[in-house]
Amino acid sequence: MSLTRRDFARQSAVTGAGVALAGSVGALATAPHALASSDTETYTETGADNDSADEGSAYRHGGVGYGPLLPDPDGILALPAGFTYRVLTYSGKTKLESGEYTPSNHDGTATFAGPRGTTLLVNNHELKGPRAKWKYPVPLTEGLVYDPAASGGCTVVEVRRDGQVAEWVGIAGTSTNCAGGSTPWGTWLTCEENSDKAGVNGMTKDHGYVFEVDPIDRRANRDPKPLKFFGRYDHEAVVIDPKRGHAYLTEDAAGPNGLFFRWTPPKGFEYGPRKFRELADDAGVLQAPKCFDSGGKFVDDLSRATKIGTVYGVDWIDVPDRDAKTVAVRKQFGTDEITRARKLEGMWWGDGGAYIVSSYARAESPGAAHDGQVWFYDPKRRTLTLKVLLGVNPDPSVDGAFDGPDNITVSPYGGIILAEDGEGVSHLFGATDSGRTYPIARNELNVGTEEEPEYSEFCGVTFSPDGKTLYANIQSPGILLAITGPWKRQKR
Repeated sequence: MSLTRRDFARQSAVTGAGVALAGSVGALATAPHALASSDTETYTETGADNDSADEGSAYRHGGVGYGPLLPDPDGILALPAGFTYRVLTYSGKTKLESGEYTPSNHDGTATFAGPRGTTLLVNNHELKGPRAKWKYPVPLTEGLVYDPAASGGCTVVEVRRDGQVAEWVGIAGTSTNCAGGSTPWGTWLTCEENSDKAGVNGMTKDHGYVFEVDPIDRRANRDPKPLKFFGRYDHEAVVIDPKRGHAYLTEDAAGPNGLFFRWTPPKGFEYGPRKFRELADDAGVLQAPKCFDSGGKFVDDLSRATKIGTVYGVDWIDVPDRDAKTVAVRKQFGTDEITRARKLEGMWWGDGGAYIVSSYARAESPGAAHDGQVWFYDPKRRTLTLKVLLGVNPDPSVDGAFDGPDNITVSPYGGIILAEDGEGVSHLFGATDSGRTYPIARNELNVGTEEEPEYSEFCGVTFSPDGKTLYANIQSPGILLAITGPWKRQKR
């Protein structure tokens, strides 16, 4: 049933959902870990009072976090006292079971409990274009190749109880595999953030799809099949609602800005391993959001929200041609038909809904500055709530401020963990239930010096199934890291 503007205004009056004016979202917290904001929220539009303005401020405000980051003598990862890291895979240095080197450009990752006490990670490799462009593309393993011209794909990394690590190809011949997402039945959905058609950039097949990868059953990954019912566009991330069966997907695109999608499965569909392969290319319904505020006014872009606790009602509009045969999906809608967002990135399912990252927080960010938002979509109320708003970072090359959130995970210790993607110093950082931020790690390998001006983003942030290890990637040159230490419950 569609949620009308009148329904939303009435719901706001009764439940307190219309908190855009009140500035509090306590009434909408869906679980103890759900991010809730208050009138004393430390984030501001300018970022002048943002806790991330200096690392020490987080500890003066209630003792959140783990303390300042300490320089790494090995020059890879700065961590708080008591924390350590281990390199699991390193492009061009570690090798797959087949003997080839680990592919480069690590991106989205999820963890799964494997057999005999092992931990399995499925690791995306965001490699775009023809294979000759890259020194370490994903190897074309027989039976696991979609398009032999494409360089991307994902690998499966097994961490055994004795600490030994093995790695093999999960899928190859895909393009620009970005954030992706795990499923409730223990598989990985790898997303192509590139929609080149056959004949473009040397590709032999159309791209812009989602593929399913099983980390345990290698046979299930043979003859890769694109899940075309999710649509063909520049996919970023995907999550599955385990209760209602919907899939939610983000699109990282501009000109016009990308969209947040909902896919509704066909009636009677039963989820499970390899079940997606049985669906027709046009199965289910793919829709884009149309948002409106508590007064019923249409919102054209999520960047219009400038206050923590802003809540929008969401209606869903059918996508005319999900395979984008002649017109890109996001261009099939008029300016007043759907709600867009600036640089939609990672998602994570938690607290009964989807946390959604937008790397840009403002419609007219100065110099395309990375600031950032985190939204929470509540499927029960059909609302989007702004949970985190990062201020514009005036000088990304100086350590101490956080901006440009990308990959995200919900922490078993409360709040969320975000990976930075943008200019300047790169961090993993946490945000508590009340929105306070604190640093977890700093990339010291790609620091942006005069000699080496390139920065590299963090991505693939995810906890092990037992919550004891935080995994994360440095995208370039391509390093998968395991971080351990004295994790603790974070205060609000």
